[in-house]
Amino acid sequence: MTEVTKRILVTGGTGLVGRAIEKVVADGEGQPDEEWIFVSSRDADLTSSSETKALFERHKPTHVIHLAAMVGGLFKNIRSNLDFWRTNIHINDNVLQSAHESGVQKVVSCLSTCIFPDKTTYPIDETMIHNGPPHSSNFGYSYAKRMIDVQNRGYSEQHGRRFTAVIPTNVFGPHDNFNIEDGHVLPGLIHKVYLAKQSDSALTVWGTGKPRRQFIYSLDLARLFIWVLREYDEVEPIILSVGEEDEVSIREAAEAIAEAMEFRGELVFDTTKSDGQFKKTASNAKLQRYLPEFQFTPFRKAVKETCAWFNANYANARK
Repeated sequence: MTEVTKRILVTGGTGLVGRAIEKVVADGEGQPDEEWIFVSSRDADLTSSSETKALFERHKPTHVIHLAAMVGGLFKNIRSNLDFWRTNIHINDNVLQSAHESGVQKVVSCLSTCIFPDKTTYPIDETMIHNGPPHSSNFGYSYAKRMIDVQNRGYSEQHGRRFTAVIPTNVFGPHDNFNIEDGHVLPGLIHKVYLAKQSDSALTVWGTGKPRRQFIYSLDLARLFIWVLREYDEVEPIILSVGEEDEVSIREAAEAIAEAMEFRGELVFDTTKSDGQFKKTASNAKLQRYLPEFQFTPFRKAVKETCAWFNANYANARK
């Protein structure tokens, strides 16, 4: 029997990415010497340093995937920038310091493309994170996430820690937050299409539908997270994304969802609502250098699987 030598603690383990990692591990990606521990806010309040420290003492992880965060869609961010800043700063500082104090060998934290400067050139890459202010709509969340990169460098230089971070583009999949008001664009659209189909009404999409995004399926991201944990040894972050050529407009995303849900109604664009950032085109050249053979799930296939999961789990997914 293989001895367990890696105890991998996943914070935010019941969220979108945590559930995807859990599924991928269960489906055969896990290794015999690994024990995976998925925790949520029910296990500890990570804004509390004492509760975070107690969590680490209880589980004694050797490795950490840090996903826990206060997250939300465009309009929730606009309303609550200070809350996003304070909550995420507390969570990140507590997790990284507890990992350091307890001798964790490696931490992989999750950032977001919204951390990049609003005024920039495209495509954005890993060297451009701190080149200017992020978009004003979500500056609280963005700056808090940027600080993880600052802390990782600090722990590396002062203490020799192997703390790094990944930067996914727009993640979606089963177990997403499908709340129309506070969720991200794709799950919000899936819920809206479901309701429009039930009421035989038009689908109203907020904004012009012109902004463009790179979407990554949560199960693809999970496989990449596991690779980063095992193989990626740089302190500098790495963008985990489909290629620039796979960027789609919000209109195209809405049409893909309508097709997957067999919605035949009209699409209406409410241009009184903000579009947010027009595009955040990210380069995945660094990832391609490491994993040139990695195969992403085609967008429409991933949308179809996500819509099928939402339909099958509507009672819980809509909350």
